[in-house]
Amino acid sequence: MLKQSIRGIGASTISGLTAFGGAMILFGKALANLRNLVKDAHLYFEQARNIGVASLPLVLLIGAFTGMVSTWQANYTAGNIMPLKYLGVATFKAVIVELGPVLSGLVLAGRVGSSLSAELGTMKITEQVDALEVLAIDPVRYLVAPRLIAGMVMVPILVILAVFISMFGGFLVANTFMGVGFETYFGEIPIFFKMKDVQVMLVKSIAFGAIICLVGAWVGMNARGGAEGVGEATIKSFVASALLILFSDFFLGTLMF
Repeated sequence: MLKQSIRGIGASTISGLTAFGGAMILFGKALANLRNLVKDAHLYFEQARNIGVASLPLVLLIGAFTGMVSTWQANYTAGNIMPLKYLGVATFKAVIVELGPVLSGLVLAGRVGSSLSAELGTMKITEQVDALEVLAIDPVRYLVAPRLIAGMVMVPILVILAVFISMFGGFLVANTFMGVGFETYFGEIPIFFKMKDVQVMLVKSIAFGAIICLVGAWVGMNARGGAEGVGEATIKSFVASALLILFSDFFLGTLMF
């Protein structure tokens, strides 16, 4: 029993390291195709629209409710010891550094990552990827690179918009239920504003965008087994992306603070 457990752990470790190495190679190949950025600009803009514009309503909705909940919880947790003028600062700090990037990343892992793995997985299983290779067309250049770069660019933009909406959602709750005015809610934010908070948000957002699109592309390009394989790839993509987002959030937060 012990030997079987050790073998299982060893096999899982080797499989994980193999997948990590393959994903890193795919990442390097995608970045190398940036030399074709001008020629393939239409592919990058198309993926930017699919990843960014199409995800905007969902991200803004999540951002609004994140700000509302953050403000309400901040008042509930520290309302007796914290003046109301610091309510906006508490919400701003929580949203810009942690809640905005992480929640947006998890939502986009479900919407973008799963969709990407299903799309590329279907193309792989139906041999469309093989057909591109037969025609001497690089699948990484036309399928992976535009999605990866678009994700790394659009996810930070979506997070920035989500943070703005979060703050106004929090103000709506503070003004409606606590009688906090605009100047009171936002007045202390410039005093406690730190550029490092914005830098942390952007670094996390870029990393999350890369994780979502890279994992989705890697899983999709290695899908096997027909329709069932596409379903497994979709689930695997979301689970792996979510775990890596949470891990990288802790790692980057510890490193940058």
